Amino acid sequence: MLLESLAAPTRPSERTSVHHPLSIGVDLLLRRAWLGMVFCVMLVTAIPRAWGQGPSTVGQWTPVLSWPYIATHISLLPNGKVLWWPSWAAGDNPTLWDPVSGTQTAVSHVGYNIFCTGHSFLGDGRLLVTGGHVASGFGLPYASLYDPSNDSWSSLPAMSDARWYPTNITLANGDELVVSGEVNSTIGHNPLSQVWQVSSNSWRNLTTAQLLLPLYPEMFVAPDGRVFYAGPTRQTRYLDTNGTGAWSTGPVSNYGTRDYGPAVMYDSGKILLAGGGDPPTATAEVINLYDSFPAWRYTAPMTHARRQSNATLLPDGTVLVTGGSGGPGFDNSSAPVYPTELWNPTTESWQTLASLSVYRGYHSIALLLPDGRVLSAGGNVASAEIFSPPYLFKGTRPNISSAPARIRRGQTFFVGTANPGSIAKVSLVRIGSVTHSFNANQRISFLKFSQASGGLYVTVTQNANLAPVGHYMLFLLDGNGVPSVAKILHLR
Repeated sequence: MLLESLAAPTRPSERTSVHHPLSIGVDLLLRRAWLGMVFCVMLVTAIPRAWGQGPSTVGQWTPVLSWPYIATHISLLPNGKVLWWPSWAAGDNPTLWDPVSGTQTAVSHVGYNIFCTGHSFLGDGRLLVTGGHVASGFGLPYASLYDPSNDSWSSLPAMSDARWYPTNITLANGDELVVSGEVNSTIGHNPLSQVWQVSSNSWRNLTTAQLLLPLYPEMFVAPDGRVFYAGPTRQTRYLDTNGTGAWSTGPVSNYGTRDYGPAVMYDSGKILLAGGGDPPTATAEVINLYDSFPAWRYTAPMTHARRQSNATLLPDGTVLVTGGSGGPGFDNSSAPVYPTELWNPTTESWQTLASLSVYRGYHSIALLLPDGRVLSAGGNVASAEIFSPPYLFKGTRPNISSAPARIRRGQTFFVGTANPGSIAKVSLVRIGSVTHSFNANQRISFLKFSQASGGLYVTVTQNANLAPVGHYMLFLLDGNGVPSVAKILHLR
């Protein structure tokens, strides 16, 4: 078994002098004229600065919305609604939120506390939830499926042992890998990874790939089909999930342990790590798994050091980082980071955007919605805010008038749109599933397309490792980067 642990400013001198009354009057006039000129200069320079900080530059947050519980686990369903549930004693209170109407609807209870679970979507759109909560550090061996088509929960055979804070990852064929999680405070972390096999409705144990990983490890399906462990520890690894499994070592990251710093695959095979650690860091680094010898390298740092933040893929391929604490300690609410930051993968630079109104730290989430906005909620506060990125203030949205509900690997399909000549990019973003600073379900693919009368012909990748089966949001973006409202498609 392979094991691994985790002073006041200086005042200018003054001198006394005697002035003639006339000189005093002239002096006053000159002073007033000078002050007036300064005021005009300040006004002129302030106006463009104010204009430059408008929504088209920094985006815009909604007022704070009251929610019935603290949103700790959240997933965008294939029907466009959002399933979420809270923490601690209220864990078994799954709720549906409708982003269009803003309504909250309670759904049936699972029957146990689903706080501290792992979750991601099967290829057919059902949500797999693994583990659970007895007490801090004490997990459950249970696994359940939520079916959004009939709003119901069903139980699966129990896992090999309990898991508290595990990670689920959907494999290329739609099976689910479950990794890590704590059994209890005596035994510690669960070293046995398991695969839920959809076709046989059974667990396959990766007995030759046992490894003690941190809680909620950040995992991604790599372009070659192996699963890449990106953090939060420096030593990264690959997991071959075939048969009984095998781990191999990967490149070592630069900064150090980035616990509660998000990781995101911002393009096929390309991963960004940002922030994390204690005390928090503002540094960020990237890796390209397509390279012959992949290696982590630093990219530009964020403006703000952050821990307990979230990273959300936007339809244009940029990464939005929200919330977190800038102070030392596990969840330092006395050092909140309110400004949002946007990372551009083309320039590898950060832009500071509009600020949150509420501290969103530990137990916060951030989720991309089909209309291109981002929901931010939780952080030990029963409330939410919704962010409209700058691209929503740069012109009229493209429209999707028609698109198939189901698409196949390698297929070329038609998407109806009123002005196909204006479309500069087509992206496919997997519906998200977020908790504890990591979105285990988000992926993005940029699709090849050609213009046609009344729309576009769009082609899906042949490589299932780049876009595992499941439900995705299809976005059309114009030359200004303005996205359409997404059409949710089922990729088979």
